[in-house]
Amino acid sequence: MSEDRELAIVVGLQLPESRFMEVDESLLELGALAYTAGARVVDEIVQVRSNPDVATYVGRGKLEEISELLNIHGAELVIFDDELTPAQLRNIEEILNAKVLDRTQLILDIFAQRARTREAQLQVDLAQMQYLLPRLVGRGTALSRLGGGIGTRGPGETKLETDRRRIRQRIANLKKEIEEIRSQRSLQRHARRRNSVPVAALVGYTSAGKSTLLNRLTGAQVFVEDQLFATLDPTIRRSEIPPSGQPVLFVDTVGFIRKLPHTLVAAFRATLEEVMSADILIHVVDATAYNMESQMSAVFEVLEELGCAGRPLITVFNKVDDLSRRAVVSKLLTQTPDSIAMSALTGSGLDGLFALLEQKLGERLTYGNYVIPYDQAGIIAAMREVGQVVEEHYTATGIRLQVGLPHGSAQRWAEFRAGS
Repeated sequence: MSEDRELAIVVGLQLPESRFMEVDESLLELGALAYTAGARVVDEIVQVRSNPDVATYVGRGKLEEISELLNIHGAELVIFDDELTPAQLRNIEEILNAKVLDRTQLILDIFAQRARTREAQLQVDLAQMQYLLPRLVGRGTALSRLGGGIGTRGPGETKLETDRRRIRQRIANLKKEIEEIRSQRSLQRHARRRNSVPVAALVGYTSAGKSTLLNRLTGAQVFVEDQLFATLDPTIRRSEIPPSGQPVLFVDTVGFIRKLPHTLVAAFRATLEEVMSADILIHVVDATAYNMESQMSAVFEVLEELGCAGRPLITVFNKVDDLSRRAVVSKLLTQTPDSIAMSALTGSGLDGLFALLEQKLGERLTYGNYVIPYDQAGIIAAMREVGQVVEEHYTATGIRLQVGLPHGSAQRWAEFRAGS
């Protein structure tokens, strides 16, 4: 119910290098994030400046204007569209006498609400602690007048140092637990690599339809809802690509967003390594989004940060059951290599995705001829699991195959390699 929501004003900054459309899109998204977190936006402010004000981000005059709007709307929350420095946050709170959040805090709050598993909770806790630590000074008047030297030591400083120690210890403990998770995931990935089953990671902007596509590809029952960051935990499901039966492990993980906080990228590194180690990326794009192309750019920025640029990529323009976007998508299909338009919800276009996957995965295989003795015929089943058997003939000396295998498997069965 809207009456149960906090009333909020959102604030953005337009710099000389930014277009108004970009600021407007970003504030619209900030409003959606605020709604997801439990607030209702009653007004928005855009300040035009050559650079952010070091002390107050938007300048004291603009803050006085925001203070008047808070009184007019009866609002008590102001959300800024960028990450504020500790000094800016403290100064703004003192001037407005209201609750102040920045974009990072808002996203962290949503992640905290969405975290269901122990792994997700650990990673969100770590991001929150790393964000909080440098901002302890100034969180309340008791801690705001601390200095150094004689006459400045006292209960406030003692409490501040105690809080810092506790947070640092908490961060150390969280990192240790997450490192254990990371090691477990590494072992699981190593086991998958040993079997040479290719991994396709679904990536994309939040709410693009990745989980719906995973369910369509694998028959999984992953939670799906039209909300931001519905999925935080990686989900891995095995399936086969028709008609060849090529086995593939599909991975779905957390959605991306513009200005994704660095603390979250760092904290979720154990999860995002599933993306970093994938053989192929499937970029799921919401074709109904009015800012589709800027969302695509935001995804590429995060992939660049993760070191995944240049990885084999298929682009899926999803939700094309909305006919109003057909013309836009048709144009992008001609401009985007290895792309397909489909609806994960209805399954329309799924065969085209399978064909693209078969093609891209085939590029990672080395084709050759093998002769398998009849008493070791079980090897053929293993080859089918990881590669593509093109031809199969029974001869006097054994079963002769033409098969495409990943590099590791080709080395494993090199003794059975035959001449052409």
